[in-house]
Amino acid sequence: MTINDLPPPGTDRWVPRRKAEVVAGVRGGLLTLDDACRRYSLSLDEFASWERLFDRHGVKGLRTT
Repeated sequence: MTINDLPPPGTDRWVPRRKAEVVAGVRGGLLTLDDACRRYSLSLDEFASWERLFDRHGVKGLRTT
């Protein structure tokens, strides 16, 4: 995975796959948590919830209901 595989900056439509890509990018060291939050206008709490859901349920857990 490279930085080019991540969603583009300013993404505002968050499908589960894109959320999972951002989580993987941070975990893989492509960008820091702070950089991801700035790049995608996310709060730390929002990113943390994506991580929790991904860890518990995989990509399907990232769907909004």
